[in-house]
Amino acid sequence: QLQLVESGGGLVQPGGSLRLSCAGSGITLDAYTIGWFRQAPGKEREGVACVTGRGGGARPNYANSVKGRFIISRDYTKNTVYLQLRNLQPEDTAVYYCAVREKMDSLCEAALSYDYWGQGTQVTVQG
Repeated sequence: QLQLVESGGGLVQPGGSLRLSCAGSGITLDAYTIGWFRQAPGKEREGVACVTGRGGGARPNYANSVKGRFIISRDYTKNTVYLQLRNLQPEDTAVYYCAVREKMDSLCEAALSYDYWGQGTQVTVQG
């Protein structure tokens, strides 16, 4: 059974950091594009970051709102993709989701179609 499981969310003060994990089971994530998205209450889902598969050079791409603060990375040995969140602000509060796109892309972006999604992990930033 294919699953993506996010973890690592929580409550943090402004300026704090978290590391989110997206672990795959029933699917090897190496070759595929992985995206991180978030959705705040009353707002549309927003693409945060993505990374291409190994064959695409594991090339990252970031939304302007998080560029310089968030880092996406892959651990091939653990079949896991991480999203490091730094200098968090209240506007970063949202449920964060990871998704896999079963394509071997050379570039990635949030507007691409993603095939499988995780259940999400809550990130709350407040003082």
